[in-house]
Amino acid sequence: MLSAAPLLAGCGVSMPADPNGTLQEITGGTLQVGVTATAGDEGDWVRLQPGAEPAGIEPDLVRGFAASREATVEWTGGTEHELVDDLEHGDLDLVIGGFGADTPWTKHAGMTRPYMKTKDKRGKTVKHVMLTPLGENAFLLALDKFLLAQELQP
Repeated sequence: MLSAAPLLAGCGVSMPADPNGTLQEITGGTLQVGVTATAGDEGDWVRLQPGAEPAGIEPDLVRGFAASREATVEWTGGTEHELVDDLEHGDLDLVIGGFGADTPWTKHAGMTRPYMKTKDKRGKTVKHVMLTPLGENAFLLALDKFLLAQELQP
């Protein structure tokens, strides 16, 4: 792979790439975020209140990431199923909702690297992730770098 990198760079190919241009579109534009209330009680991941913007750890992280890309955030509420369906069809760039790395949505969505570990009420470790469109690797890498650079405390 390393020997091919200079050749690819000379051809104008950047790695990783976004087939649908997500990172390029959100930079200076709008980050479309699907949000669902956290089902568990192991943390303040996402709180939804009528007439107010989402609150909690993950909405704050999303706002920070958007600011780093000079993007505004547009929130869309829904069930996990509805939001992952919107993610698959390109209507959303990101879905949050207190997801663990063992989420059943991995066939339909990419996911960030775990950016925080907590324990659930049974003592099981939960590795927290966010869901992204499959194959949008430049976007995923930028989000991963942002999340891992944060000093997060459960």
